[in-house]
Amino acid sequence: MERPGIAQRLVAAFATVLALSGCAGMRAAADTGFVTRTVEIDGARRSYQVFVPSAVARRESAPVILFLHGSGERGDDGRTPTLVGLGPYVRAHAADFPAIVVFPQVPDGQEWQGANVRAALAALDAATREFNGDPDRTYLTGLSMGGYGVWEIALAEPGRFAALVPVCGAVRRIRPERDLQVTAVAGEADPYAAIATRLSRVPVWIFHGAKDDVVPTHDDRMLARAFDEVSTADARYTEFPDADHNAWDATYAGTPALWPWLFAQRLERNEADATSAGITRP
Repeated sequence: MERPGIAQRLVAAFATVLALSGCAGMRAAADTGFVTRTVEIDGARRSYQVFVPSAVARRESAPVILFLHGSGERGDDGRTPTLVGLGPYVRAHAADFPAIVVFPQVPDGQEWQGANVRAALAALDAATREFNGDPDRTYLTGLSMGGYGVWEIALAEPGRFAALVPVCGAVRRIRPERDLQVTAVAGEADPYAAIATRLSRVPVWIFHGAKDDVVPTHDDRMLARAFDEVSTADARYTEFPDADHNAWDATYAGTPALWPWLFAQRLERNEADATSAGITRP
């Protein structure tokens, strides 16, 4: 049998490269829309969802949103957090929504605290790496219990997020049967001033419904005042006069100005910050 010549080997190698490129292209095309991923925390596997924008919607590295669900979406199926709040909005605008969105999930009976904070950040890190997310345009939002979680996670990682959007959340415990509070400031005489001071450089837009009888407006109003006093960034508060606890639809679907405001926010890093974050500057 004759051994193939150089030309034949080159043709075969070129065909292999094309085939592999085609497979990679097929994988990239498949990894759009909502995909399931897992992360291991304390020896346990946790499912979460990631929305991956289409190639048409994103240019180069994409902004990344970490979304924290409310009490009703707790569990271990990994999918329920996409069904309330930001998920339905993203699903309705899947063709042109430009951001990667990460949907971690808290187990039944737990809060956005401790291991659940670590799980959310691990999912965010993994999705950012896998789908080429932009660490300078990473945002944090959540509703109800997830509104508490926004403050919990932002205080744990104060230099991580380019903007925060808490919806119908709070700071202090409002029900004795649940440890639903921002633990990072639980011992502070004025937890609102503590949050605003520690996050004074982070743009914030807080949303709440004026008729909310599940999580009253008190804490968000106090936070808005505290940010007004100390914030060096863009701090906003919107209270919907006719909304009850379901302020998330009025926020994500009913506030068009939110999205250009959010995606305009970017972390300003010096070279030392960029190096420590593993970012290579051009």
